[in-house]
Amino acid sequence: MRRRKTYIILILILFLAVIAGLFDYPKKIPHFPNVPFKMGLDLQGGTHLIYSIDLSNVNPKDVDSTLQGLRDVMERRVNLFGVKEPLVQIEKKQGNPRLIIELAGVQDVSQAIKMIGETPVLDFREERPKEETDKILAVKEKVKGKKWDEIQKIPDWQLAFEDPYFKESSPPLTGKYLKGAKMDFNQTTYEPVVILNFDKEGTKIFDELTKKNVGKKLAIYIDNILISAPVVREEISSGSAQISGKFTVKEAKKLAENLNAGALPAPIKLIAQETVGPSLGKISLEKSLKAGAFGFLAVILFMIFFYRFPGFLASVALIFYIIFTLAIFKAASVTLTLAGIAGFILSIGMAVDANVLIFSRMREELKKGESLSIAISEGFKRAWPSIRDGNVTTLIIALILFSLGSGFVKGFGFTLSLGILVSMFSAVFVTKTFLEVFIGTKLEKYRKIWG
Repeated sequence: MRRRKTYIILILILFLAVIAGLFDYPKKIPHFPNVPFKMGLDLQGGTHLIYSIDLSNVNPKDVDSTLQGLRDVMERRVNLFGVKEPLVQIEKKQGNPRLIIELAGVQDVSQAIKMIGETPVLDFREERPKEETDKILAVKEKVKGKKWDEIQKIPDWQLAFEDPYFKESSPPLTGKYLKGAKMDFNQTTYEPVVILNFDKEGTKIFDELTKKNVGKKLAIYIDNILISAPVVREEISSGSAQISGKFTVKEAKKLAENLNAGALPAPIKLIAQETVGPSLGKISLEKSLKAGAFGFLAVILFMIFFYRFPGFLASVALIFYIIFTLAIFKAASVTLTLAGIAGFILSIGMAVDANVLIFSRMREELKKGESLSIAISEGFKRAWPSIRDGNVTTLIIALILFSLGSGFVKGFGFTLSLGILVSMFSAVFVTKTFLEVFIGTKLEKYRKIWG
């Protein structure tokens, strides 16, 4: 019964390894998902930009929400520019926050800088009458699939490039009139809401807009992207408005952050720029992979030389570990950087370290004359506390690096954490299964090959 269970587990491991291997390298496999590895800036090439953020005119209590909102808006801008998987983050350093943007594979750096280097624009727009909406949608339908010279012959062709549902408010209401936004709770329903507060001039404009748009939507745009379109329930003359709409707390906070990013003065200024060419990134990747391959080969030779057949089985388990980890990297869209690859390679060492502890314990049991079954059981049982403590302490450090670090340090911490978790599975589960397959076989009698 026990052997049957071991064989079932072995078959399951082999099946998962085959699927993971095909996912890692799906060349010439029909209908199999071909997901590319996500390369970081230092491997793919691209541009690294650093901006200073001027918070001199921002209320101290609004700093965090302004920075978060600014980050979200900049991320949307970069996505509009067409950069695949950009990295946009805020780095707080000695009271001088910086905006860091990495554009992997970007071609036109000057255009990217031009688009990014502007403060977010917030504006309010009125709902169009149905007749206007229908007219614009009709023109949009007419220009579909047409060439530019053909489009210009269509009556009112300019309407095809307008928003069919909302138009600029009259009088214009922009972010400069908004003093701030915050999340609150409705005193009756206790649902999250967003409170807007306008300055003196903005109060007058908002009063006029709400008066003529009762029952209609008043849309809020940041960088020409619609972020909310609440319905005006009544005229608002107090200069304070409430946006409700069955928000979750997270959604309400996000909306308030975006509003503050467009409303509060937080100009950004480019202070550093670094360009990494694709050829340099390719060379770095090749060197790191070559170093990893040599290191892996050295580990295999060490394990086989010192621990013989168990060392060979551990080496096979280590190959499975690499296959599983790379598949997770692909599935989770982990950005691979040089630092991240270093974390992954280091986790291979952690997997080997666990096997060393196990095999040393097994060797002691075999020297006592115990059977292979008892040696395996006791070896894993006695080595587990050391494996657990060693991996957990390293995992704690890796998580701290990921939580408090930035840029490449974060990548190193993340891949190391993920690698440690998979290596524990590989060392304790996969290696143990491989060893148990040989219990009761003819190979068990050859004590020398077991250590």
